[in-house]
Amino acid sequence: MTSTRLASRLTSRRRPEPGRRWARVVMAVLATIGVIDTASITLNRWGVIGDLSCPGGADGCDKVLNSPWGSVFGQPLSLFGFLAYGAVLVMAVLPLVLKGEARTSLNGLSWWGLFLLSAGMAIFSLVLVGVMAFQIKAFCTFCLMSAAISLTLFVLSLIGGEWEDTGALLFRGVLTVLAVGLIGLGWATSLNRPESATGPGMPIPVTSASTPATVALADHLTATGAVMYSAYWCPHCHDQKQLFGKEAAAKLKIIECAPDGRNSQAALCASKNIQGFPTWEIKGQLDSGQKTLAQLAALSGYKGSIAN
Repeated sequence: MTSTRLASRLTSRRRPEPGRRWARVVMAVLATIGVIDTASITLNRWGVIGDLSCPGGADGCDKVLNSPWGSVFGQPLSLFGFLAYGAVLVMAVLPLVLKGEARTSLNGLSWWGLFLLSAGMAIFSLVLVGVMAFQIKAFCTFCLMSAAISLTLFVLSLIGGEWEDTGALLFRGVLTVLAVGLIGLGWATSLNRPESATGPGMPIPVTSASTPATVALADHLTATGAVMYSAYWCPHCHDQKQLFGKEAAAKLKIIECAPDGRNSQAALCASKNIQGFPTWEIKGQLDSGQKTLAQLAALSGYKGSIAN
């Protein structure tokens, strides 16, 4: 009797843990690629690293990443992708490196975490692909790669988990897909900006009112040769012009850099090596990013008042 119990215990100890080890390894590798992809985009958007070489052309990447859908809560959308890939990496790797009871108890939980998180990532990625196709009408290779990784992670979680309770798997999966899908669609719809009534390739009209101070600053910038390099689809460019107001913005010298923009001067922008929008050229120096009126006054040597 004792020998039977001992044999049973040894067999139970040798019994493989549920889930396929190779699937975890592959998911960890893919998550690492996703971390590098999203971290690079985030650091670029924060201005920590320079321009990224986007396969298939930088115009599409710039248009997507600088669109209204490229940010959430004032931070690059890629930052949240980085956090999601980081979580996948941790859940995939921990059961491979832990030992004993900790490994056994974490194994099942981590598979559920991998399944639910990758399902949410996959459905949100599909929403983003739809936004690129039907709203932005441009594609970013980095974003498409991230979407492909998310979908692959989801498939691997289904295969690797060796699920016994398929009913619970289906129920939780459907709930996750519906919740993330509805939230994603609501978010994408809320950020939809109507195209300018003047036609395709034209920036959204400036609607704010100018003041004598903003008009005077705009006159000074133009008189001293300041140039704003812009793209019609760039929300930061629109916000920059909104700071001046309709009348003052009309006095600025604005160069359209988008190849498909109205009156495009893309060749000039390329010769200036314009990397982001808006970019100001003041006193022969290029300065990328949206500026406050005070910053523009200081850069151009404007001595007048900028208060309303």
